[in-house]
Amino acid sequence: MNVLAEWTALVCKELGIDQDKVDRDAVLDLTRDVAHGVTRPAAPLTAYLLGLAQGSGTAPPDATDRLTTLARNWAEATAETLGDH
Repeated sequence: MNVLAEWTALVCKELGIDQDKVDRDAVLDLTRDVAHGVTRPAAPLTAYLLGLAQGSGTAPPDATDRLTTLARNWAEATAETLGDH
């Protein structure tokens, strides 16, 4: 077992989360895309906000995909937003 797997198992146990419900690769891919497409500090914040939304039941089923798309299109979205002013 590698360090990431051990850490994930320990955190899930500590927080009472069923580890089988954790899509570690999806979260890592999302945070990578946010870190590279938006800014590094946005990556952990995005993961946290996604977790809050999922925990409260307000996250849509495709939330991870939607956030990934936002991150990948950030530069274009920002340019469009700035162009509107």
